[in-house]
Amino acid sequence: MTMLSRVAERLYWNARYLERAESTARLVRAYSHLVLDIPAAAAGLGWDVLIRILDAEPDFQTHYRAFNELNVQKFLIADIDNPGSIRACIVAARENVRTTRDVLPEEVWEHTNELYLYCQERAEKSVGRRHRQQFLDHVVANCQMINGQVITTLRRDHAYRFLRLGHLLERADMTTRIIDVGAADLMREERHYTAVDPLIWGNLLESLSAMGTYRRTIGPLIEADAVVEFVFRDGSLPRSVRYCLDGIRDELAPLSNNSGALKVLERCHRSLARFPNHKASRAQLHEFIDSFQLDLNRLGECISESWFLPAQR
Repeated sequence: MTMLSRVAERLYWNARYLERAESTARLVRAYSHLVLDIPAAAAGLGWDVLIRILDAEPDFQTHYRAFNELNVQKFLIADIDNPGSIRACIVAARENVRTTRDVLPEEVWEHTNELYLYCQERAEKSVGRRHRQQFLDHVVANCQMINGQVITTLRRDHAYRFLRLGHLLERADMTTRIIDVGAADLMREERHYTAVDPLIWGNLLESLSAMGTYRRTIGPLIEADAVVEFVFRDGSLPRSVRYCLDGIRDELAPLSNNSGALKVLERCHRSLARFPNHKASRAQLHEFIDSFQLDLNRLGECISESWFLPAQR
Protein backbone atom coordinates (compact mmCIF):
# COMPACT_ATOMS: atom_id res chain seq x y z
CA MET A 1 0.00 0.00 0.00
CA THR A 2 1.21 3.54 -0.81
CA MET A 3 0.16 6.70 1.00
CA LEU A 4 0.73 10.41 0.44
CA SER A 5 3.24 11.80 2.92
CA ARG A 6 0.88 14.60 3.95
CA VAL A 7 -1.83 12.06 4.81
CA ALA A 8 0.61 9.99 6.85
CA GLU A 9 1.79 13.11 8.68
CA ARG A 10 -1.74 14.22 9.53
CA LEU A 11 -2.63 10.77 10.84
CA TYR A 12 0.54 10.72 12.93
CA TRP A 13 -0.15 14.13 14.45
CA ASN A 14 -3.81 13.39 14.95
CA ALA A 15 -2.79 10.49 17.19
CA ARG A 16 -0.19 12.59 19.02
CA TYR A 17 -2.62 15.42 19.73
CA LEU A 18 -5.36 13.08 20.89
CA GLU A 19 -2.96 11.21 23.20
CA ARG A 20 -1.61 14.52 24.50
CA ALA A 21 -5.11 15.75 25.32
CA GLU A 22 -5.96 12.53 27.16
CA SER A 23 -2.65 12.40 29.04
CA THR A 24 -2.93 16.05 30.09
CA ALA A 25 -6.49 15.47 31.30
CA ARG A 26 -5.36 12.44 33.31
CA LEU A 27 -2.46 14.36 34.79
CA VAL A 28 -4.52 17.41 35.77
CA ARG A 29 -7.22 15.19 37.26
CA ALA A 30 -4.78 13.13 39.33
CA TYR A 31 -2.81 16.13 40.56
CA SER A 32 -5.98 18.01 41.51
CA HIS A 33 -6.94 15.05 43.70
CA LEU A 34 -3.46 14.95 45.23
CA VAL A 35 -3.50 18.63 46.17
CA LEU A 36 -6.85 18.16 47.90
CA ASP A 37 -5.70 15.03 49.74
CA ILE A 38 -2.33 16.31 51.00
CA PRO A 39 -1.76 19.69 52.70
CA ALA A 40 0.46 21.77 50.46
CA ALA A 41 2.73 22.75 53.36
CA ALA A 42 3.31 19.10 54.26
CA ALA A 43 4.33 17.97 50.79
CA GLY A 44 5.74 21.17 49.33
CA LEU A 45 3.30 20.92 46.43
CA GLY A 46 2.66 23.74 44.00
CA TRP A 47 0.68 24.11 40.79
CA ASP A 48 3.86 24.96 38.90
CA VAL A 49 4.70 21.23 38.98
CA LEU A 50 2.17 20.61 36.19
CA ILE A 51 3.79 23.26 34.02
CA ARG A 52 7.23 21.73 34.53
CA ILE A 53 6.00 18.24 33.68
CA LEU A 54 4.88 19.55 30.30
CA ASP A 55 8.02 21.70 29.87
CA ALA A 56 5.80 24.72 29.26
CA GLU A 57 7.30 27.36 31.59
CA PRO A 58 8.34 29.83 28.84
CA ASP A 59 4.89 29.76 27.21
CA PHE A 60 3.15 30.03 30.57
CA GLN A 61 5.22 33.01 31.74
CA THR A 62 4.49 34.81 28.49
CA HIS A 63 0.79 35.02 29.37
CA TYR A 64 0.59 34.66 33.17
CA ARG A 65 2.44 36.15 36.11
CA ALA A 66 1.63 33.75 38.96
CA PHE A 67 1.69 29.93 39.14
CA ASN A 68 -1.62 29.77 41.01
CA GLU A 69 -4.35 27.17 40.55
CA LEU A 70 -6.62 29.30 38.36
CA ASN A 71 -3.86 30.36 35.96
CA VAL A 72 -2.39 26.88 35.64
CA GLN A 73 -5.77 25.25 35.07
CA LYS A 74 -6.76 27.84 32.48
CA PHE A 75 -3.42 27.39 30.69
CA LEU A 76 -3.68 23.58 30.59
CA ILE A 77 -7.40 23.19 29.97
CA ALA A 78 -8.77 26.13 28.01
CA ASP A 79 -6.03 28.42 26.69
CA ILE A 80 -6.24 28.19 22.90
CA ASP A 81 -2.91 30.06 22.63
CA ASN A 82 -1.17 27.20 24.46
CA PRO A 83 -0.60 24.46 21.85
CA GLY A 84 -0.40 21.89 24.65
CA SER A 85 -3.72 22.71 26.30
CA ILE A 86 -6.52 20.17 26.15
CA ARG A 87 -8.68 22.49 24.09
CA ALA A 88 -5.91 23.32 21.58
CA CYS A 89 -4.98 19.64 21.20
CA ILE A 90 -8.58 18.68 20.43
CA VAL A 91 -8.80 21.51 17.88
CA ALA A 92 -5.62 20.25 16.18
CA ALA A 93 -6.76 16.61 16.30
CA ARG A 94 -10.10 17.53 14.73
CA GLU A 95 -8.41 19.39 11.88
CA ASN A 96 -6.16 16.43 11.16
CA VAL A 97 -9.10 14.02 11.20
CA ARG A 98 -11.15 16.35 8.96
CA THR A 99 -8.46 16.27 6.27
CA THR A 100 -7.99 12.48 6.42
CA ARG A 101 -11.60 11.34 6.71
CA ASP A 102 -11.36 9.13 3.63
CA VAL A 103 -8.88 6.76 5.33
CA LEU A 104 -10.54 6.65 8.76
CA PRO A 105 -13.75 5.02 10.01
CA GLU A 106 -16.68 7.44 9.74
CA GLU A 107 -17.31 7.19 13.49
CA VAL A 108 -13.85 8.59 14.27
CA TRP A 109 -14.75 11.89 12.58
CA GLU A 110 -18.16 12.03 14.24
CA HIS A 111 -16.85 11.49 17.77
CA THR A 112 -13.82 13.73 17.29
CA ASN A 113 -16.10 16.52 16.10
CA GLU A 114 -18.44 15.97 19.05
CA LEU A 115 -15.47 16.19 21.45
CA TYR A 116 -14.32 19.38 19.71
CA LEU A 117 -17.75 20.99 20.13
CA TYR A 118 -17.88 19.90 23.77
CA CYS A 119 -14.47 21.47 24.47
CA GLN A 120 -15.40 24.68 22.69
CA GLU A 121 -18.48 25.00 24.87
CA ARG A 122 -17.19 23.70 28.22
CA ALA A 123 -13.43 24.28 28.48
CA GLU A 124 -13.61 27.85 29.76
CA LYS A 125 -16.31 26.89 32.27
CA SER A 126 -14.26 23.94 33.57
CA VAL A 127 -11.22 25.82 34.84
CA GLY A 128 -12.76 26.14 38.31
CA ARG A 129 -13.12 23.19 40.66
CA ARG A 130 -16.91 22.90 40.34
CA HIS A 131 -16.97 21.52 36.77
CA ARG A 132 -13.36 20.46 36.29
CA GLN A 133 -13.73 16.80 37.21
CA GLN A 134 -16.69 16.25 34.90
CA PHE A 135 -14.89 17.92 32.00
CA LEU A 136 -11.68 15.92 32.46
CA ASP A 137 -13.59 12.65 32.81
CA HIS A 138 -15.46 13.39 29.58
CA VAL A 139 -12.25 14.17 27.67
CA VAL A 140 -10.54 10.98 28.87
CA ALA A 141 -13.57 8.79 28.13
CA ASN A 142 -14.05 10.20 24.63
CA CYS A 143 -10.37 9.99 23.71
CA GLN A 144 -10.48 6.34 24.74
CA MET A 145 -13.64 5.82 22.69
CA ILE A 146 -12.00 7.27 19.58
CA ASN A 147 -8.86 5.18 20.07
CA GLY A 148 -11.02 2.12 20.61
CA GLN A 149 -12.81 2.71 17.32
CA VAL A 150 -9.47 2.94 15.51
CA ILE A 151 -8.13 -0.22 17.13
CA THR A 152 -11.26 -2.32 16.52
CA THR A 153 -12.26 -1.16 13.03
CA LEU A 154 -9.26 0.14 11.09
CA ARG A 155 -7.45 -2.17 8.70
CA ARG A 156 -3.82 -2.85 9.69
CA ASP A 157 -2.32 -0.84 6.86
CA HIS A 158 -0.11 2.24 6.70
CA ALA A 159 -2.88 4.49 8.03
CA TYR A 160 -3.05 2.37 11.18
CA ARG A 161 0.74 2.26 11.49
CA PHE A 162 1.21 6.02 11.43
CA LEU A 163 -1.61 6.50 13.92
CA ARG A 164 0.05 3.98 16.23
CA LEU A 165 3.48 5.59 15.82
CA GLY A 166 2.14 8.97 16.93
CA HIS A 167 0.10 7.46 19.74
CA LEU A 168 2.96 5.40 21.21
CA LEU A 169 5.65 8.04 20.87
CA GLU A 170 3.51 10.66 22.60
CA ARG A 171 2.65 8.22 25.37
CA ALA A 172 6.30 7.29 26.00
CA ASP A 173 7.21 10.97 26.17
CA MET A 174 4.47 11.76 28.68
CA THR A 175 5.36 8.78 30.90
CA THR A 176 9.00 9.87 31.15
CA ARG A 177 7.96 13.46 31.91
CA ILE A 178 5.71 12.38 34.76
CA ILE A 179 8.38 10.21 36.38
CA ASP A 180 11.04 12.87 35.82
CA VAL A 181 9.15 15.52 37.77
CA GLY A 182 8.19 12.95 40.39
CA ALA A 183 11.86 12.24 40.99
CA ALA A 184 13.26 15.74 40.61
CA ASP A 185 10.55 17.98 42.13
CA LEU A 186 7.94 16.14 44.17
CA MET A 187 10.48 13.81 45.77
CA ARG A 188 13.41 16.20 46.28
CA GLU A 189 15.79 15.32 49.12
CA GLU A 190 15.27 18.42 51.28
CA ARG A 191 11.58 17.74 51.97
CA HIS A 192 10.71 17.12 55.64
CA TYR A 193 7.41 15.23 55.27
CA THR A 194 8.45 11.98 53.61
CA ALA A 195 5.47 10.11 55.08
CA VAL A 196 3.39 11.30 52.11
CA ASP A 197 5.79 9.78 49.55
CA PRO A 198 3.65 6.66 48.90
CA LEU A 199 0.65 8.93 48.24
CA ILE A 200 2.66 10.99 45.76
CA TRP A 201 3.98 7.97 43.87
CA GLY A 202 0.52 6.41 43.99
CA ASN A 203 -0.84 9.58 42.42
CA LEU A 204 1.71 9.35 39.62
CA LEU A 205 0.52 5.79 39.00
CA GLU A 206 -3.08 7.02 38.94
CA SER A 207 -2.18 9.60 36.30
CA LEU A 208 -0.98 6.68 34.15
CA SER A 209 -4.01 4.50 35.01
CA ALA A 210 -1.56 1.96 36.42
CA MET A 211 -2.39 1.77 40.13
CA GLY A 212 -4.50 -1.40 40.01
CA THR A 213 -2.08 -3.14 37.67
CA TYR A 214 0.86 -2.19 39.90
CA ARG A 215 -0.80 -3.68 42.96
CA ARG A 216 -1.65 -6.91 41.15
CA THR A 217 1.83 -7.21 39.64
CA ILE A 218 4.18 -5.78 42.27
CA GLY A 219 2.23 -5.68 45.52
CA PRO A 220 0.41 -3.28 47.86
CA LEU A 221 3.51 -1.31 48.94
CA ILE A 222 4.19 1.70 46.73
CA GLU A 223 7.92 2.42 46.63
CA ALA A 224 9.82 4.79 44.36
CA ASP A 225 12.23 2.27 42.82
CA ALA A 226 9.46 -0.24 42.17
CA VAL A 227 7.24 2.39 40.55
CA VAL A 228 10.01 3.63 38.25
CA GLU A 229 10.97 0.08 37.28
CA PHE A 230 7.33 -0.80 36.59
CA VAL A 231 6.41 2.15 34.39
CA PHE A 232 9.73 2.09 32.55
CA ARG A 233 10.44 -1.57 31.93
CA ASP A 234 7.30 -3.66 32.35
CA GLY A 235 6.69 -5.12 28.90
CA SER A 236 3.00 -5.83 29.48
CA LEU A 237 1.85 -2.44 30.79
CA PRO A 238 0.34 -0.41 27.89
CA ARG A 239 1.62 2.87 29.32
CA SER A 240 5.14 1.69 30.16
CA VAL A 241 8.06 3.05 28.18
CA ARG A 242 9.20 -0.41 27.12
CA TYR A 243 5.75 -1.37 25.86
CA CYS A 244 5.63 1.82 23.77
CA LEU A 245 9.09 1.21 22.32
CA ASP A 246 8.19 -2.40 21.46
CA GLY A 247 5.01 -1.21 19.76
CA ILE A 248 6.88 1.43 17.77
CA ARG A 249 9.31 -1.23 16.54
CA ASP A 250 6.38 -3.41 15.40
CA GLU A 251 4.90 -0.53 13.39
CA LEU A 252 8.21 0.61 11.88
CA ALA A 253 9.19 -2.87 10.67
CA PRO A 254 6.79 -3.08 7.64
CA LEU A 255 7.62 0.46 6.46
CA SER A 256 10.24 1.17 3.80
CA ASN A 257 13.03 3.66 4.50
CA ASN A 258 12.92 2.75 8.18
CA SER A 259 16.63 2.24 8.92
CA GLY A 260 17.24 5.65 10.51
CA ALA A 261 14.25 5.44 12.83
CA LEU A 262 15.03 1.84 13.80
CA LYS A 263 18.61 2.81 14.65
CA VAL A 264 17.46 5.52 17.05
CA LEU A 265 14.84 3.18 18.47
CA GLU A 266 17.45 0.52 19.22
CA ARG A 267 19.50 3.14 21.04
CA CYS A 268 16.45 3.89 23.19
CA HIS A 269 16.03 0.17 23.93
CA ARG A 270 19.68 -0.25 24.92
CA SER A 271 19.62 2.83 27.12
CA LEU A 272 16.49 1.64 28.89
CA ALA A 273 17.89 -1.86 29.43
CA ARG A 274 21.22 -0.65 30.83
CA PHE A 275 19.96 1.92 33.32
CA PRO A 276 20.42 0.52 36.89
CA ASN A 277 17.27 1.97 38.43
CA HIS A 278 17.64 0.26 41.84
CA LYS A 279 21.11 1.81 42.33
CA ALA A 280 20.43 5.23 40.85
CA SER A 281 20.07 8.43 42.84
CA ARG A 282 17.33 10.89 42.01
CA ALA A 283 19.88 13.12 40.27
CA GLN A 284 21.03 10.17 38.13
CA LEU A 285 17.43 9.29 37.28
CA HIS A 286 16.77 12.88 36.25
CA GLU A 287 19.91 12.91 34.08
CA PHE A 288 18.95 9.60 32.46
CA ILE A 289 15.43 10.80 31.64
CA ASP A 290 16.75 14.04 30.12
CA SER A 291 19.02 12.01 27.84
CA PHE A 292 16.26 9.53 27.05
CA GLN A 293 13.84 12.31 26.09
CA LEU A 294 16.43 13.67 23.67
CA ASP A 295 16.47 10.24 22.03
CA LEU A 296 12.66 10.26 21.84
CA ASN A 297 12.81 13.69 20.21
CA ARG A 298 15.37 12.38 17.75
CA LEU A 299 13.11 9.44 16.98
CA GLY A 300 10.29 11.85 16.18
CA GLU A 301 12.63 13.83 13.93
CA CYS A 302 13.67 10.63 12.11
CA ILE A 303 10.05 9.72 11.49
CA SER A 304 9.41 13.17 10.03
CA GLU A 305 12.56 13.09 7.90
CA SER A 306 11.87 9.58 6.60
CA TRP A 307 8.19 9.87 5.67
CA PHE A 308 6.84 13.42 5.93
CA LEU A 309 9.42 15.83 4.53
CA PRO A 310 9.85 16.29 0.76
CA ALA A 311 12.63 14.17 -0.71
CA GLN A 312 15.82 16.03 -1.60
CA ARG A 313 16.34 16.36 -5.35
